[in-house]
Amino acid sequence: MSAATAMFDLDFSIRQGAFRRDVRIVDDARVIALTGYSGAGKTSVLNAIAGLSTPDRGRIAVAGRCLFDSASGIDLPAHRRRIGYVFQDARLFPHLDVRRNLLYGLRGERKAQPRFALDAIVELLGIDSLLQRRTHRLSGGEAQRIALGRALLSQPEILLLDEPLSMLDQARREELIPYMQRVRDETALPMVYVSHVPDELRRLTEAFHILG
Repeated sequence: MSAATAMFDLDFSIRQGAFRRDVRIVDDARVIALTGYSGAGKTSVLNAIAGLSTPDRGRIAVAGRCLFDSASGIDLPAHRRRIGYVFQDARLFPHLDVRRNLLYGLRGERKAQPRFALDAIVELLGIDSLLQRRTHRLSGGEAQRIALGRALLSQPEILLLDEPLSMLDQARREELIPYMQRVRDETALPMVYVSHVPDELRRLTEAFHILG
């Protein structure tokens, strides 16, 4: 496999204070996992892909689209990278109900010709009965489904998930995994999934890379 044809072509160095991480991942899988010990730099890699931090040098390309290339002077701003990002905590807006939290992702030019429409995402994630609820009335698993829906409604071309199940108990994890699998299978988006839980990696990803 050549880097030019790979789904993920990541070859960069990033520094935060005294921490430095060199990353080299070339993979044709559409859904990859990053795993490793706490502090290995998994979130730093996601942030570099998303444009939230800037590598010292190197190249980041996903599905043939170059997001960063220090040699060529390419560094797309975060809002042009079309990234859907789901964090450990749902980060919902407490002053908005579920429907308005979802619609927050569908703003501006993204409304014109959306790849992912509200009704389709509501059905995909099974959240129709939650639309009128306030966020404080959601379970942890429900809140993460809303966060995932909001990320998809931002019309991403890449989906990044930073340990989205880590704050849930086992029952809530089992509740959410089938929805994650549906998103993986039905959206056809390139995905990077961060976790240190082997069962999640086995059930949700196609290939994994160990940082450390």
